[in-house]
Amino acid sequence: MTSIRLWFGPIALLLFIAGTLTIGAFTPGYSHVRQTVSELGEFGSPWQLAFSALLCVIAACLVIFASAVARSLRGLGCSALPAYFVVALAISCAGVGIFSFPHPLHNVFGLSETVGLQAPLVAALVCWNVPRARQIALFSIIMYAVVLFAIAVNLIPLVRPASLWPVIKPYFGIVQRFLFVSWFAWCAGYAMFLLQVGRTNNSVRDFPSIPPA
Repeated sequence: MTSIRLWFGPIALLLFIAGTLTIGAFTPGYSHVRQTVSELGEFGSPWQLAFSALLCVIAACLVIFASAVARSLRGLGCSALPAYFVVALAISCAGVGIFSFPHPLHNVFGLSETVGLQAPLVAALVCWNVPRARQIALFSIIMYAVVLFAIAVNLIPLVRPASLWPVIKPYFGIVQRFLFVSWFAWCAGYAMFLLQVGRTNNSVRDFPSIPPA
C-alpha cells in the first residue's frame, strides 16, 4: 500500500503540468510565457472553479504522498519530518486554489508556500547519515539547489533591478512555473528513490538465509 501511495508524488507533477496547460489552452488570450499560474483561476475567470478544483486535487495527492513518505522514512530509520513539509505545501496549494486572486488570503497562502518548498532540504538532512538513503539525500540536496535558484529568480519582481527585470518580465510565466515544476519534480524523483530503496529492503528480507555448513 505504501508503494502505491508514493506514486501520488509523480501524479501531482503530471496533474500540475497537464491541468495548467489544458486550462490555459481554453483561456482566450492566455500566455503561459508571460502570465502567472494564478491568473488561470482568478476571480471571475471562466475556469475559476476548474482551477480551484485542480489545486485541491493536487493538494490531496500531496497529502497521500506525504503519508507514504513518512512511513518509508521511518522504515529507513530516518525522521518523518519531510512529510510534514510536503503537507505544508499541500495546505498552501489548496488555499491558493480556494481563495482565488485577488482575494487577500490568496497571497497569504502563496507566501506560505515558502515553508513547503524547504521539503527537499529537510529530506536531505534527515537522510544524510543513513548509508542506504545516501542517494536520496544527494538527490534532494541537488533538487533543493534548483528550487533555491528558482526562488531567487522569482524574487526579482519584488526588487526589480534595472539590469534584470526588463529581461525577466516578458518570461515571468516561465520563471514562476520553473519554481513549481522543480519542486514537483523533486516529489516525483523522491518517490522513485523511496520505491527503489523499499524494493531493495524487501528483497533483503525475502532472501532465504543459508544455514552454516
